[in-house]
Amino acid sequence: MTGERRRRVWRRAVIVWALVVVVAGGLTLWAQDSTEPQGPYVRERTDPDEPELPPCPVPEVGEGACMYVTRN
Repeated sequence: MTGERRRRVWRRAVIVWALVVVVAGGLTLWAQDSTEPQGPYVRERTDPDEPELPPCPVPEVGEGACMYVTRN
């Protein structure tokens, strides 16, 4: 193989490699965007009419503090 022909082969190999990288990157971005849910993204609001809790009784000496547990 002559020097000119060898350079031409390497040049074509680099061009093919660059095209493969660009196409693979584009496909990656396209696939990543297609798996995400469509916007707009909003938060769900909780029920504004939450029940009011009864007042906490005054703790006596030696008793623990008042605590309520609610489930959402």
